[in-house]
Amino acid sequence: MRRGRLPTPGGLGSVEAALVVALVAVGGAAAPATAVVLVFRVVTVWLPLLPGALTLGALVRLKVI
Repeated sequence: MRRGRLPTPGGLGSVEAALVVALVAVGGAAAPATAVVLVFRVVTVWLPLLPGALTLGALVRLKVI
């Protein structure tokens, strides 16, 4: 049975790898480039989830949804 390749949400993994490669290609060091890309992903993907989760919890607690 063949296994298909499924895209990950938000290009998770492949986008980070491409960004690190791009930063290193323009002259950056690999370790700082990796750190910058991981901070970028945390700020743009994971932090915005926090207010949404808190709002969802409040709405469920208030029986709005």
